[in-house]
Amino acid sequence: MLSAKGLEACDDRAAAELVVLNTCTVTAEADNDVRQTIRRVHRENPAARILVTGCYAQRAPEELAAMPGVELVVGNSHKNRIADLVMLPASDLTPYHGNIHVGDIFAQRDFLSAPVEDAAGDRTRPNLKIQDGCNNRCSFCIIPFVRGRSRSAPAGQVVEQVRGLARRYREVVLSGINLGRWGREPGGTMRLAGLIRQLLAETEVERLRLSSVEPMDFSDDLLELMAASPRIAGHVHAPLQSGCDRTLRRMHRKYRPRHYADRIRKARSLMPDAAIGADVMVGFPGETAGDFEESRAFIEALPFTYLHVFTYSERPGTPAAEHPGSVPMPVRKERNRVLRELAAAGNLEFRRRMVGRMLSAVTLHDPGIALTENYLKVELAACREPNRIVNLQVGSLTPGGLRESVQ
Repeated sequence: MLSAKGLEACDDRAAAELVVLNTCTVTAEADNDVRQTIRRVHRENPAARILVTGCYAQRAPEELAAMPGVELVVGNSHKNRIADLVMLPASDLTPYHGNIHVGDIFAQRDFLSAPVEDAAGDRTRPNLKIQDGCNNRCSFCIIPFVRGRSRSAPAGQVVEQVRGLARRYREVVLSGINLGRWGREPGGTMRLAGLIRQLLAETEVERLRLSSVEPMDFSDDLLELMAASPRIAGHVHAPLQSGCDRTLRRMHRKYRPRHYADRIRKARSLMPDAAIGADVMVGFPGETAGDFEESRAFIEALPFTYLHVFTYSERPGTPAAEHPGSVPMPVRKERNRVLRELAAAGNLEFRRRMVGRMLSAVTLHDPGIALTENYLKVELAACREPNRIVNLQVGSLTPGGLRESVQ
């Protein structure tokens, strides 16, 4: 959108006239990272106009507008207007309130994400957002209040974007704030599994990968489709948060441990070699030693191949922030360590099972590295051209991944 207004991307941030920061606010640490980045940008380039957008901008715009160097604060509610706001003359911008553009995110009904044209990060696996917002009200989560209601990209738009990306990339990752809710707005008739079938039928994409999907949205239909198609990565990521029933209830999660376990075991039975991962939180207010042990034992009993372990972070405005029984930070950190070690052991066992196997992988932009369809990094025996799907014979383990056997 900025390019369409005649602006040109600058390779060096220190030389840019405009710096746009797209922010997260899911934890206090994320907020702190944003503030540090603003200070760093202003210090290295005092003349730059700084525009802050994203979730932190939606949640606390005045806090950001007061920081030196920040000229515009644009919430998610107004993100599609950034290009127009940037082009306004400086005389039209009044310090503080005049440079804040934030509205009611719950009034937003349209899917506003801009089309993905290039892959970021490793530059070989574009991440296509097809859903935004969340209708859940987990007691610890600020996301619904900064993203708004669940809304989906139209199926035709998704098909066209995947078709275009498939001409240049071998793997496309489908993502969303609550991806499993794609298509579930009032009047919607197609579900995520139906969209994936359409993408397989109407595009040439070689591999689709699903990012995080809520456990109860991993329907039998979706899991069976994933297991049946070699063009869908064998990779299930289902947020858990806790394996303790009492904690899940207090988190306002919509499933019990037995429901979650049923979905994970179904996935493993259909896809014996799939990656299976989860988000897990430790230190939720009121989490006792017994609660944590119940969660740890539940996790240990399931076939996870990796975990994303998070330490609970109080978010202003969420019900959990007002809960009594705050868990001391040293205890939170110790519980985090315990689950990380448990995850590492499970991942090691999973990688050991892959030694000697032939695995399909996409070569990354990083020289000599590929990512298998079941989400393992492989050191290549010889460098290959990036952005290709190849079959690899696994020869041995590395500290965090696998190594291709030497032919």
